[in-house]
Amino acid sequence: MRLGIIGLPQSGKTTLFNALTRGNQPTGVATGKIEIHTAVVDVPDPRVDVLSKMFNPKKTIYAKVTYADIAGLDGSAGKSGISGTLLNQLTQMDGFLHVVRVFEDENVPHPQGSVDPQRDLEAMDAEFVLNDLIAVERKLERLAEERKKGGGRDRSAIEREIALFERLQQALSQEIPLRDIDIEPEEEKLLSGFGFLSRKPVLVVLNLSEGQAAPALEYAHRHSQVVALQAKLEMEIAQLPPEDAALFMAEYGISEPSLNRMIRLSYDLLGLQSFFTVGPDEVRAWTVRRGATAPEAAGEIHTDLQKGFIRAEVISYDDLIALGGMSEARAKGKLRLEGKEYIVKDGDILNIRFNI
Repeated sequence: MRLGIIGLPQSGKTTLFNALTRGNQPTGVATGKIEIHTAVVDVPDPRVDVLSKMFNPKKTIYAKVTYADIAGLDGSAGKSGISGTLLNQLTQMDGFLHVVRVFEDENVPHPQGSVDPQRDLEAMDAEFVLNDLIAVERKLERLAEERKKGGGRDRSAIEREIALFERLQQALSQEIPLRDIDIEPEEEKLLSGFGFLSRKPVLVVLNLSEGQAAPALEYAHRHSQVVALQAKLEMEIAQLPPEDAALFMAEYGISEPSLNRMIRLSYDLLGLQSFFTVGPDEVRAWTVRRGATAPEAAGEIHTDLQKGFIRAEVISYDDLIALGGMSEARAKGKLRLEGKEYIVKDGDILNIRFNI
């Protein structure tokens, strides 16, 4: 899972990046240049800790999430669209954490001269919508040329693509993000290589100052959610030793670190879940989309396991913990064999049987 942290200059992107990654990148410096800082973070999951104690493996491996602090967006891309280098980074992300400034600080000037969360939120959305519109119109031009020349692909296939991209063009022309458009499964295949920015899930993060109340914003889009946090305070907590961080959080009434909260919300937005593999060598968490079949989950472990998939031994995390171990699970008939049509559930523990 790759999540890009975006927002206008001086919104607190790097502060949130440091809070999520326990990093110490310099904050408060807006150069206007395209800069990308990345960090890979373990996905906190207490179930992994419990399984590790149960199996005492040589290695314990958590699922991973990559955060990218993406500087360079300032709402001024205009009719030319977002620059190639920056666009390449943005299209690689599975979703975005959009940091919107709410805090007031006279020492940190806002590039627009005033703090207005609704305006800033709409500005970034508009930039993504415009960039997608440019890409869609270019595609329509190429399709029209292909239809005119003929002699290549089946004409009906070209017409279907034109109809799809005209529908996207109509929505984008009305400033509707592509997240809000119904896309059929067969159409998904046609769009998979485009990386449209306004289609990607977005977690809007309202960056508050200490003790500040979150404003009420108008933001009702699919695959989107709005949360509020104090990024500076969260960064300070993340950089403390664990014992001091716990005391600090208790003092400020913070129930959990922002890392845990952001990852959980991101999983929900992206439609992801975790499954586990266990044994004396390794206990490991894996990430897979909700609705994935057992062979697809096997493919997350290794492509050979998906190609040669025969069956999966499956037990739920809750059943394993309640029974106390694999031997007890087998004795109680809770360890079952599932075939290629089995839909993996969050918390499943899988052992893949395969033959290559």
